[in-house]
Amino acid sequence: MPAQSKAQQRAAGAALSAKRGETKVGDLQGASKDMYDSMSEAELEDYASTDHDDLPEKVDGDD
Repeated sequence: MPAQSKAQQRAAGAALSAKRGETKVGDLQGASKDMYDSMSEAELEDYASTDHDDLPEKVDGDD
């Protein structure tokens, strides 16, 4: 499932980076921390790789 907003895509990218050990989990906050805890690396990669050119900045429910 692709990301529905730019904010969601960025949060997934941050969570994916932590999941891969590239950044510290302790640096995550908000939606990225929730995504790290609840999604697999493959799911995060799907969200993070979404083309964000046509996405809104935020949608209702984004953190």
